[in-house]
Amino acid sequence: MAHITVNQYLQQVLEFIDSRDSESCAEFLSFKHPHIANRRLQLANPEERCQQILEPPYDEMVAAHLRCAFAVANHDFVEAYKYQTFVVQSFLKAFQAHKEENWALPIMYAVALDLRIFANSADQQLGKKGKGKTGDMLEKAAELLMSCFRICASDNRAGIDDSKKWGMLFLVNQLFKIYFKINKLHLCKPLIRAIDSSSLKDEYSMAQRVTYKYYVGRKAMFDSDFKQAEEYLSFAFCHCHRATQKNKRMILIYLLPVKMLLGHMPTVQLLRKYDLLQFSDVTKAVGEGNLLLLNEALTKHEAFFIRCGIFLILEKLKIITYRNLFKKVYLLLRTHQLPLDAFLVALRSMQIVDVDIDEVQCIIANLIYMGHIKGYISHQHQKLVVSKQNPFPSLSSVS
Repeated sequence: MAHITVNQYLQQVLEFIDSRDSESCAEFLSFKHPHIANRRLQLANPEERCQQILEPPYDEMVAAHLRCAFAVANHDFVEAYKYQTFVVQSFLKAFQAHKEENWALPIMYAVALDLRIFANSADQQLGKKGKGKTGDMLEKAAELLMSCFRICASDNRAGIDDSKKWGMLFLVNQLFKIYFKINKLHLCKPLIRAIDSSSLKDEYSMAQRVTYKYYVGRKAMFDSDFKQAEEYLSFAFCHCHRATQKNKRMILIYLLPVKMLLGHMPTVQLLRKYDLLQFSDVTKAVGEGNLLLLNEALTKHEAFFIRCGIFLILEKLKIITYRNLFKKVYLLLRTHQLPLDAFLVALRSMQIVDVDIDEVQCIIANLIYMGHIKGYISHQHQKLVVSKQNPFPSLSSVS
C-alpha cells in the first residue's frame, strides 16, 4: 500500500464501486487507512487522472480525497477540511442516486467521520492563528452531516434491509459530538425525537446505541432529569465493551454525580479501578453530611471537575449533604420537634461561620420543598417539626 501508484489506486476504487464492495471502498477513502501515508497519492491536482478512470460524481469525490491527503501531509487542516467537504458533497450526489439501496453506508461512515475530525482540527488551527470564530468549522460540518441525515431519514420507499435509515444513528452520534463540543445542546432535541420514534432504535449496533445513550444521558443530566440520566448512562456503562476501559471511565464521570444525587454512593474499589479517586472525598463528604470536607474536595479537584463539565452538577450535592447533616441532628436529638438552633450549631461545626438563623430556615425550607424532609417550620416556636413516619425519605424516592 505504501508504493501503490495513483492509477493502481484509482483502478482499485473503480473495482470496489463496480462490485459494490463498500467496506473496501470506505477504507480507500478513510484517513485511518495506510494509503494516506503514500506520497504518490498526495496530489495537488489529481482531477484529470481521476476523470480518466472514474465516472462522475466518484471522480470528484476521489480527487477531493487525494487533495485532502496532500493538505494533511502539509499539516494544513483548514485546506483539508475544505476538500473533505467536497468529498462528502460528491458522495451525497451518488448516495441520492442509489434508489432503494444502502450498500454505500460504510463509505458515508468513513467520509462523515473524517469530516468531523478535520473540522475540529481546522478550528484548532484557526484558533492558534487568532482567526475565525471558535467552533465555526464544526458548525458548518454539522450542516453537511444534517444533509446526510435528511437523506437517510427520508428513505421510506426501500425495504428495511435496503433502507438508508440504518445510517441515521451513526450520523446522530457524530452530530451529538459536535453539538456538545460547540455547546449547542438544544439542537440535539429533534435528533433524539427522530431516533426515539424510529422502529430501528433497538436494532442498531450495540456500539452505536451505547454512544447514543451516553450523549442523551449527559443531556438529561444537564436538564436536571436525573432519573432518565441514570437510566441512559447506566445502559451505556453496562453495555460498553469491557475492553474499552477508557470509554467506561468517561461514562462514569457523568454517571457518578447522577448516582450520588439519587443517593447511591460509589465504592472506593470502583473509583480506584477506573482511576476516579477525585470523587473519593466527595462521596465520603456527601454520605457523612460533612460540608467542610465537600467544600475542600470540590476546591481540590476543581480543575478536573470543570474540565469534565460537572462542577455545577457536583455543587448540587450540597443540598444532599445538608440533608444528611440535618438527619444526624434528628438522630441525635430523637424528637420530632427540632430547635432551629441545633441546625445552626451543626452548620457552624462545619466552619460555616457566616450563617444565621434566617439562612438555616431558608436551607430547611428548600429541603422541605424538594421533598428531602417531611415536615414544616414553626416560626412561633423556632422549631422544625418533622413527620413521625419517615421524616427523611430516601433520596431515590425523592429525585
